[in-house]
Amino acid sequence: MDIYGCIIAFDFGTRSIGVAVGQHITCTAQPLTSFKARDGVPNWKDIEKLLKEWKPHTVVVGLPLNMDGSNQPLTAYTHKFANLLHSFFSVHVVLHDERLSTVEARINLFNCGGYRALDKGNVDASSAVIILESWLELSA
Repeated sequence: MDIYGCIIAFDFGTRSIGVAVGQHITCTAQPLTSFKARDGVPNWKDIEKLLKEWKPHTVVVGLPLNMDGSNQPLTAYTHKFANLLHSFFSVHVVLHDERLSTVEARINLFNCGGYRALDKGNVDASSAVIILESWLELSA
């Protein structure tokens, strides 16, 4: 495992996709941005630009599951997004359980900045941070 390279995480959604970057040394992540999507389809050129800039050795995609671990309707779209990331950009993609990441992101943002901080893009990028830091903890 390349402990010096960066990892990019995506919080996939049909209208917005949050992005975070992190690394193994400190097992921390920071929000990068969020991309608009239309019916789950992002502007792939924006994704390509981001991946070329950061050159991640791993891409983590949050996998939405119901609380009982079963699939939900968004799960299939997320698998498709992850497969397309791998196919289009030849990156190593892993899926990671994202249950309650958006709830945790909203709580964290509200505690730091009140309602003004709850912008959809901020929430999605913060959710990506939570997904990535959770994955880093498990992969350490």
